[in-house]
Amino acid sequence: MAVGNVPFPEMLPLNGVRLGTAMAGIKKPGRRDLVVIELPESATVSGVFTRNAFCAAPVAVAKQHLEHCRAQGRSPRFWLINTGNANAGTGEAGMRDAYASCAALAEQVGVSAQDVLPFSTGVIGEPLPMDRLLAGLAPALESLSSDDIAWQHAGQGILTTDTRAKGATATLEVHGQQVTINGITKGSGMIKPNMATMLGFVVTDAAIETPLLDRLLRETVDHSFNCITVDSDTSTNDACMLAATGTGPSIVDKGDVSAFRDALQVVMTELAQAIIRDAEGATKFVTLHVDGANSRQEALDVAFTVAHSPLVKTALYASDANWGRILAAVGRAPVSDFDVNRVVIDLGDVRLVENGGRAASYNEAAGSAVMAQSEITIRINLGRGDESATVWTSDLSHDYVSINADYRS
Repeated sequence: MAVGNVPFPEMLPLNGVRLGTAMAGIKKPGRRDLVVIELPESATVSGVFTRNAFCAAPVAVAKQHLEHCRAQGRSPRFWLINTGNANAGTGEAGMRDAYASCAALAEQVGVSAQDVLPFSTGVIGEPLPMDRLLAGLAPALESLSSDDIAWQHAGQGILTTDTRAKGATATLEVHGQQVTINGITKGSGMIKPNMATMLGFVVTDAAIETPLLDRLLRETVDHSFNCITVDSDTSTNDACMLAATGTGPSIVDKGDVSAFRDALQVVMTELAQAIIRDAEGATKFVTLHVDGANSRQEALDVAFTVAHSPLVKTALYASDANWGRILAAVGRAPVSDFDVNRVVIDLGDVRLVENGGRAASYNEAAGSAVMAQSEITIRINLGRGDESATVWTSDLSHDYVSINADYRS
């Protein structure tokens, strides 16, 4: 089940970037589950990773290898991604497998093992089936291509419970030259990122120095992947990577940086929203906009309190205009000195709450009509400042429970 028809976009080729996939049978036969992404030597690479204390072995190794390459004055050349097994909660054996995966790919392509960054997603706590993964490297490398279908196949090759590949692309002009940004992501459940999403890979052909690339990634992730939630669970395997190949124009001037950031934000936001549209069992795409806050963090705290409420999420699924659940969630958000008489809550174009209680203009039929829609916006004005934030979430359905109850079967 997915909310809205979002086809995979046509991706323009990026000079020096190739993608290959294989059906390695890591969890199930007959589906793409191993992806290799090749980057040129001229690229700069940045990444943000999960803050979960039980971070997966590939996350730990990817961070180590990225730091090693930077210390050596170069960037990683390959991203190696598998689905079907998270290689998380696997202890020292998991670390050995992550290192071995990098070393095996490095040997086949003639680079250092540290030039390979590993990523995994899937079931936690089970050993990585190394025989199948290693056997899939050669066919993945044989299929390396820079064309549009390679991006779509890579998008398919990183999925778990997702129902469709998720991609986004944007172009802009810098000094008379076109700059392209392509990205793919995966995620459907266990989504409440604390830096990024389950997995995201974004590449541009611009030339961007590492410090600026790091800043751009953090800024755009904070306003996209860090603003989505399906079920309030932060994964052990979250990672979002951004690479700039350096084969196009340089992003240096203030105006160019601003224009590039805007285009990158579009890509990141589309990818993040695609996760919510494909959330496990979702029937609703919900935008929570909070303004009138004293700080952006305060606005986020209120938005996430509402987005994480099981009572609100089940009311959304049922198309039940039980607006008291929204009011109650706002009231328990971690905000000090709350003046409820200044809070205004709107459901679409229907005023729910003002002056500390139900709005005089509210009627049940209008509220129910909005709740029956597949895309719903809830606006909350705290009446205490000038800061705002937007969060995207989904409803909570019977199918979500079924998908996760049957996940390992």
